Amino acid sequence: MKRFKIFAAFALLLFVGYSCNKGIDPITEVKPKPDAAEPTLEIVYPVEGKIVRSDQEVATIVIKLVAEDDVELKSVTLRLDGAELITYTQFKDYRRAMIEYTYTNLTDGEHSLNVLVTDLVNNTVEKTVNFKKVTMPVYNPLAGETLYLPFEETLLDGISGESLEMTGQTGFAEGKVGAAYAGAADSYISMPSSRIATPEFSVAFWYKPNPVPERGGMIAISPTGDNRKVGFRLFREGNATEQKIGLNIGIGSDEVWINPFAVFAPEGQWIHVAISISTSSVTVFVNGEVVKDVPVANPIDWTGCPGMTIGSGAPNFTYWEHFSDLSLYDEMHFFSRPITAAEVLSLMGTK
Repeated sequence: MKRFKIFAAFALLLFVGYSCNKGIDPITEVKPKPDAAEPTLEIVYPVEGKIVRSDQEVATIVIKLVAEDDVELKSVTLRLDGAELITYTQFKDYRRAMIEYTYTNLTDGEHSLNVLVTDLVNNTVEKTVNFKKVTMPVYNPLAGETLYLPFEETLLDGISGESLEMTGQTGFAEGKVGAAYAGAADSYISMPSSRIATPEFSVAFWYKPNPVPERGGMIAISPTGDNRKVGFRLFREGNATEQKIGLNIGIGSDEVWINPFAVFAPEGQWIHVAISISTSSVTVFVNGEVVKDVPVANPIDWTGCPGMTIGSGAPNFTYWEHFSDLSLYDEMHFFSRPITAAEVLSLMGTK
């Protein structure tokens, strides 16, 4: 009996102890580890070297970043062009801060965003991104228009907002209206051709030829090698006193030459060039007038032509010295259909 009472008392003590902790192991204090590592930082937006495009001269952007520390964040400071925007010192998650800061006064031009992250023991990480803001009015493309390049100090497509890729160091100059793309030695701009390489194809643009060098590629959508039965090649040839513009396209079974379709003395003048290609003909306009109208047996063939280059024949149409063209280009419009004479005249006056 005595043994039973002792056992019962012991069981009661176990039950009480279990009940007090509710079946949970008691908390054991653990000293925090030393904060020796620097915090980390990712600036999500804006992106280094990219363009912020807006139809407003003074735009609103949302600055996005992620700051982390292995122990605890102390502060995150944002500066734009050297001026402090805000310093965060309180965080929902003291180890990881996902910050979105709305800035409402972004003007045109070059900008520099600097972010400084500090942890509790004053370890820091600091990053800077440089970007550019430009104003681009809302553009309403014409029917079948696939690409519009106004070249207002940017390489942005006015339809998609995407930028062409620059190879070398091209620039901008005074254009027909506003700014224009200025070709440079060993340089050109390019993009994938998937959006513009359609069975019917048109392009219209203003062009101010530079006769130096004497030859140059203007627009090339061409395969590797010298296969001219596919693709599109627009080029310039001549000398200091006489320049010629010619065109070569591939229709699968054959190549078609329209060379030259323009002959002129290069006197610093702007020329408007438009090429309209249907499944059965190629029509070329110079300054709004039809200068060539050539029937073709088949539609243009784009097989093996993955990219388009402007301002050079590179990389695939450099034979016959069709290298970089140092001329000016402005108001380039591309279409997935033939364009009419009336539309060409309209495009000549469109900005």
